[in-house]
Amino acid sequence: MDKPPFRQNQNCGDWEFKERLGMGSFAHVYLYQNHDTSEKIAVKMCRLELIPRNKDRWSREIQIMKKLNNLNVVTARDVPEEMKHIALNDLPLLAMEYCSKGDLRKMLSKPENCCGLKESEVLSLLNDVGSGVQYLHENKIIHRDLKPENVVLQDVNGKLVHKIIDLGYAKDLDQGSLCTSFVGTLQYLAPELFENKPYTVTVDYWSFGTMIFECSCGFRPFLHNLQPVQWASKVRSKGPKDIMAVEELNGDVRFSTHLPYPNNLSRTLLERMEMLLQLMLKWDPVQRGGKTNADSKKPQCFEVLEQILCMKVVHILNMTTAQVHSFQLVPEESLHSLQRRIETETKIELVNQELLQETGVSLDPRKAAAQCVLDGVRGWDSYIIYLFDKSLTKYSGPFSARQLPDEVNAIVCSSFISKSQLPLVVLKKVWGEAVSYICGLKDDYSRLFQGQRAAMLSLLRYNTNLTRCKNGMFAFSQQLKAKLDFFKSSIQYDLEKYSDQMHYGISSEKMLKAWQENEGKAAAYAQVPVSHLDEEIMSLHSEIVELQRSPYARRQGDVMEQLEEKAIELYKQLKMKSPDPDVSSDSSEMVKAIIQTVQNQDKVLRDLYAHLSKILLSKQKIIDLFPRIEKTLENIKDADNTVMQMQVKRQREFWHLLKIACAQNSARNSIAASPELSNPLQVSQWAQSAQPISNPHPLTSLPGPNDSDAAPRLLQENQKYLSQLTSLMQEAADEQSKSIVVSWDVFSQPARLVMDAWYSVNAVSYISVLHVTTFSAVC
Repeated sequence: MDKPPFRQNQNCGDWEFKERLGMGSFAHVYLYQNHDTSEKIAVKMCRLELIPRNKDRWSREIQIMKKLNNLNVVTARDVPEEMKHIALNDLPLLAMEYCSKGDLRKMLSKPENCCGLKESEVLSLLNDVGSGVQYLHENKIIHRDLKPENVVLQDVNGKLVHKIIDLGYAKDLDQGSLCTSFVGTLQYLAPELFENKPYTVTVDYWSFGTMIFECSCGFRPFLHNLQPVQWASKVRSKGPKDIMAVEELNGDVRFSTHLPYPNNLSRTLLERMEMLLQLMLKWDPVQRGGKTNADSKKPQCFEVLEQILCMKVVHILNMTTAQVHSFQLVPEESLHSLQRRIETETKIELVNQELLQETGVSLDPRKAAAQCVLDGVRGWDSYIIYLFDKSLTKYSGPFSARQLPDEVNAIVCSSFISKSQLPLVVLKKVWGEAVSYICGLKDDYSRLFQGQRAAMLSLLRYNTNLTRCKNGMFAFSQQLKAKLDFFKSSIQYDLEKYSDQMHYGISSEKMLKAWQENEGKAAAYAQVPVSHLDEEIMSLHSEIVELQRSPYARRQGDVMEQLEEKAIELYKQLKMKSPDPDVSSDSSEMVKAIIQTVQNQDKVLRDLYAHLSKILLSKQKIIDLFPRIEKTLENIKDADNTVMQMQVKRQREFWHLLKIACAQNSARNSIAASPELSNPLQVSQWAQSAQPISNPHPLTSLPGPNDSDAAPRLLQENQKYLSQLTSLMQEAADEQSKSIVVSWDVFSQPARLVMDAWYSVNAVSYISVLHVTTFSAVC
């Protein structure tokens, strides 16, 4: 019984039909999704009755797919049981992993890619497809039909990965190392295939090289407007290193060993890519790919490919000229060495170079130059370092302008003379280059804006450091102020007490003068300049806030984006026109879009650099402030140290005074205990004669005129104070022995007690005359 025809909306158990993904020469590919798990698979199904040879091909594809396991080759899946019944022609279904990002042809067909993919995308293609092709060859399989339609893209952990599909034309080398069957798509076939000659794995080198060329430049390398049957005879005479052939308007064929401009490859990569293509696009299949390395068993082309992928390249955007410079790093190269190379190429002296990452962080001079390269990130469009000249705060050019392709320049120049008509075939390529140029102008502005943003982030980092320094300076100044306030109040108190002491005959002109000088010094130190620095810093903070709020701190590329969209739309409309070679058209609308984009870019760049100059000027102001803040901090610390030294000196003077007072008291006690003073009346008379002229402190222990028992009591009280003072002196001495600098904490507690004891001793010493001559001699 015949199977019912397949319906595109047919569901199979838990598997729901979603859409048709593609159509080949005799098969369709459909997308199914599982209801329960949401898993998606691509199911390939024959749609025609096949001749025996194609049935073999179908079966061989399934066999090959099931035995392969590589990240860059699409993986086969088990066909769900409930889906097997929809197979037609008694041929099994082929289930594969679903790659959701489309194929390489879809990417190449985008108007913005009409002159090639971005460098990062080209390098990703080299890595993935190169890995897949080598894996197939290691498993003795020739693909024979490598083309953009047979490379699909999948998102793997946030990274776009290329996978090779459609192994229907693949040939297992176990069946013989030379094959003669005519297969594959003509545009990407090696010459020996469409000439039906024996071939080997080198046919994949040709197809892969053709893909690489197209992804780099936007078109195939050899007379891309012609079929291989037409161009084969013309290209056969190419040189061994020729990688491109174009037909001039006069019919002549021009060969080249270089990749054409425009493309999106950096100079460093361009040279290696040309070397790789010269190996892969050799006409002679025996020489194609280069010699095989005896050790690695790899052909030269894959060794060059590996060298390209292993290159560590630093891309530097010189913000003073808007030019990108690329440097391939040597192993273990230092940042200093890289900067020397930058100096040679940009003429910016090493000492004036500032290299910033996108985050505004400066490169670390202690680390290797490899810090400029991120692991797994390739291409100057993906990651770039921004170079600034620290000796300048205003960048006035001249700025490096994007080169206008020759043919685009020709239509722009001719538009001012007459509306020249060009054949549509030629016009499509020229307009494609024009679209690429307009997209490039927008990208150039975006990179420069990112450089301005890096400068702003760097300014904010400097501003954060400035705030930290300001806060530190303010904290130190407040500490100094507190110490000065304490010191001045302490001196004022001492001077008051000194005046009181003078009534009892205790004085020292030397000590008085020193205290008065210290009071003057303390007043001078209070004048350390902090307030005016604080005002400057606050003013600078306001400037930076205004810079952040400025409209030029945000992208101004809206007009360029609109012009880009306009150019892309014009290009799409042109591609939809009839390919009749006799039909011509003028380029006035595209030329208008080019001129408007150039004019708008000039305007936004003037605004960008004006804003950038303000950022750099503010940053220089901060840099200039740092030495002044540092000098102020030094002055504050010097003042702090001097105040501490003055305070320590005063403490020593107190200890000298106390020492004398204690010594005199001890002497008086000895006198009181001697037989000569054993008579209480004599002691009373001596005490009365020792009383000061002015009224004494109202101590209860002071003797009255009729107090005959006062002397013994006073001696006992004096002895008690002497014991207390001796104990405190010992305690303070112990504290001082623990530190070579007397801290304020040490002074604050024992010193107050000592001063209380000192005043107490003075009060008791009213009955013990301290001679000025003895005190002055010690001081």
